Amino acid sequence: MSLFRKCLSACLVCVSLAVMAPVQAQVLPNFAELVEKVGPAVVNIRTTERSRPAARGSMPSQEMDDEMREFFRRFGFPLPTLPDAPNGPRRGQQQPDAESQPRGVGSGFIFSADGFVLTNAHVVEGADEVWVTLTDKREFKARLIGADKRTDVALLKIEATALPAVRLGNFSHLKVGEWVIAIGSPFGLENSVTAGIVSAKARDTGDFLPLIQTDVAINPGNSGGPLINMQGEVVGINSQILSRSGGYIGISFAIPIDEASRVADQLRASGRVVRGRIGVQIDQVTKEIAESIGLGKATGAMVRSVEVGGPADKAGVEAGDIITQFDGKPVDKSADLPRMVGASKPGTKAALQVFRRGNYRELSVSVVEFDDPAKKTVERDKKSAPTAVGSLTNLGLVVSDLTEALRRELNIKRGVRIDKAEGAAARAGVREGDLLLSIDNVEVSSVSQLEGLVAKFDKARPVTILIRRGEWVNYLVIRPAKPQ
Repeated sequence: MSLFRKCLSACLVCVSLAVMAPVQAQVLPNFAELVEKVGPAVVNIRTTERSRPAARGSMPSQEMDDEMREFFRRFGFPLPTLPDAPNGPRRGQQQPDAESQPRGVGSGFIFSADGFVLTNAHVVEGADEVWVTLTDKREFKARLIGADKRTDVALLKIEATALPAVRLGNFSHLKVGEWVIAIGSPFGLENSVTAGIVSAKARDTGDFLPLIQTDVAINPGNSGGPLINMQGEVVGINSQILSRSGGYIGISFAIPIDEASRVADQLRASGRVVRGRIGVQIDQVTKEIAESIGLGKATGAMVRSVEVGGPADKAGVEAGDIITQFDGKPVDKSADLPRMVGASKPGTKAALQVFRRGNYRELSVSVVEFDDPAKKTVERDKKSAPTAVGSLTNLGLVVSDLTEALRRELNIKRGVRIDKAEGAAARAGVREGDLLLSIDNVEVSSVSQLEGLVAKFDKARPVTILIRRGEWVNYLVIRPAKPQ
């Protein structure tokens, strides 16, 4: 009986191991086939720049050479060498204007078989020449078709055909926890492969696009290389790392390939990216603000300022509005709005839903081309004498009416000036010189009207005010001190 039990136990162990083997194989995939399939389309990118004569009083060239040589030696880059020809420049002398010096190393991948290559804009920024090296050691001088700094995408062209090209994936199908690999040239080491998982899909670290967060090891030189899923499809362009030292510490970011592909198509067509804008400066909506103004939940984008004469101004958008929908799509957080507007074609009309003083309003705005206008500053005429002064002791405010001249100068139709803020108002962040535009969703037009409103309030409850400071507006919650 004892022998039978031992045999039975041994059999059960064998069965368990047999069952576990395929499970382990699924958990720990073999990336060799992916690398063989995609690897030939990944390229090494090196850039050069023409040296300039050293400025008078700068460090001698011998010292510069030693420092640069040590830097390149440490990180495995090709060493910049000086010519040894008898008639060439000697150490310690200025270099000729036209001599090219190594500038940086990055990665990229072949976007199409006719020679278009995608990489990061920061990889080629400031370069005089860009060289692309294939895995078969062929090297081509690349032409920069265009670069977009806001998405960090650049499109290059090399004169070659029948090249191995990547297959593009779909960002919307990407799942958190999914295995992905990166191929690139960290520190100039070509065709290095690292693997990890997708940590998050929509990190708000970019102006016009959410980024893919992974734990794939990415280091200097990996920038511009592909992020690849288990189907051998490119789902992103490796772009950034979160690091205190400059090296990988476990968090890296990639540009979603669908966004990068749209940018590449525009660069290919015209050499630049055209985006829309509506002329507003926005901020996030906090839970406290949402509850205090009756919005319910923290959603949408709060308008802090409106460009005078801009599309939003013409559509009737006001500072303090909460934009909750754009072109029929919900604006869940403030970062969504620039992406929605930026993706809109200039010249189109879009429906806008805004929440203003407790009610939703439907507006129509015409999108114009984004031209990154310089911000204007407005100086107040502090010499203008107020027409009326009021003291709101319970809130810690002293306010005054605005003169007509100041209203015209500031381009506002309502509001009073805050001459003093102390106690509860000071604790809420109110400052002298701020303009008070509304209180508890009611527009403020004069000191007398404001005093009438405050007189009806429960003196112990918090009140929400909308203030303007310079070109910006913000909601603040004043919490009066509780009676002793």
